[in-house]
Amino acid sequence: MTPRTPYKIDDLLLHLTDRDLRVLEDLEQFRLLDTRLIQRLEFPVGSQSDGRPGFATQGTATRLTLRVLYRLEEHGVIARVGRRVGGKGHGSGQTVWQLAAAGERLLRARRGESGRRRYVDPGAGFLAHTLEVARYAATLHEKARSHGFDILDLQAEPASWRSFQAAHGGGLTLKPDLAIVTADTESETHSFVEIDRDTEHLPAVLRKSGLYQRYWESGAEQANQDGLFPLVVWTTPTTERADKIRRAIQEDRRLNAALFHAATAEQSLAVVAPYTSPNPKGGSL
Repeated sequence: MTPRTPYKIDDLLLHLTDRDLRVLEDLEQFRLLDTRLIQRLEFPVGSQSDGRPGFATQGTATRLTLRVLYRLEEHGVIARVGRRVGGKGHGSGQTVWQLAAAGERLLRARRGESGRRRYVDPGAGFLAHTLEVARYAATLHEKARSHGFDILDLQAEPASWRSFQAAHGGGLTLKPDLAIVTADTESETHSFVEIDRDTEHLPAVLRKSGLYQRYWESGAEQANQDGLFPLVVWTTPTTERADKIRRAIQEDRRLNAALFHAATAEQSLAVVAPYTSPNPKGGSL
């Protein structure tokens, strides 16, 4: 489909609904989303705990999602990524979307910001990991809607990055996949989430865990959060992988194991949701 000649920003806004803008903001936040993820985030199925109506069937939600995406593509604010994602559990030939230059300019103009991001066709590994991060976030949103808790903050890269000074000098940057704050009427739960796809050797996991340790030792996060440091949650595709990460962290004497939790992505949702962290001040394995 060939996009129309781009509108001026003010004219373009006249053609976009609030939900259209939320789709653009989702793409800005997560960088890449497939059609199914956009449907899960913005076109939910079934009744919602917050009182918002959901769509009666998956088919209805999917048809409307596609209609909206094709219209946004025609306006030139989103674009298809060259690769399509398929495979078990991910649908067959799902289209992957990203913001187009016009979409980014529109969002920046609404916030009064300048500058621009350079968009390139992502490699297969980056695409798979980025979609897995977004898939985790979409599942957490669904859990929040069905269980009646709030997501106060959800930062993906690069908004989740934390820069700090190491104990022995020099600046470092920690890059969590997600930084999440959830809450119910009684409590808040803060988490850093690392999406492990079992593609990294354990020494790489330990190096990243060591960087979290150094960030904890710096006190930078605690200074901004009334002394609280988020639980570092490693999510894995299998329980076997979670067990390996758990043992590796426990056996590494340089690490404070109480800072970390390892579980499958599905099991970890109970820890990231409010009220269920094993230790809100740090966590445990």
